[in-house]
Amino acid sequence: MSDALNDSMEEAIAYGKKYLEDLLSFFGANIDIHASSDEEVIQLSVPSTHLNGFLIGQHAETMHSLQYLVSTALKNSNYQYTRVNVDVADYKKQRAERLSHTAEDWVKHVKDSGEPMELRPMNAADRRIVHQLAAEYGLTSESAGDGRDRHIVLKLAE
Repeated sequence: MSDALNDSMEEAIAYGKKYLEDLLSFFGANIDIHASSDEEVIQLSVPSTHLNGFLIGQHAETMHSLQYLVSTALKNSNYQYTRVNVDVADYKKQRAERLSHTAEDWVKHVKDSGEPMELRPMNAADRRIVHQLAAEYGLTSESAGDGRDRHIVLKLAE
């Protein structure tokens, strides 16, 4: 592969899809992955199989590792688009929906009490979901803390 940037999103999607399918074939999973893009993020959806638990892993660590491997392969092959989201059996989608329902309760509590609410620490993807929901309901949200202790504080808009 040349050193020039491969700048086509379609090429990056095809490369990421094939890379993940080849990787999964080593585990005996010959799966056709659905690939698309969302803004500048390559979305790779692995359909539900008997290997869901294995591919997701404890605390979704295996799924995040697969995501990291595909992203690194794209970077190493000089693709411009290297942000990747791997979702196995809609695990992330379902988790986001559950978090949204819980966050609606937090938003209601802050609106009813008028008091700020510090949430438990959460990862960046979960914080993004809560920030978006808070904005939709007219609340102010800010991230506080560092590393694993990073969390959101919900407040009424000033």
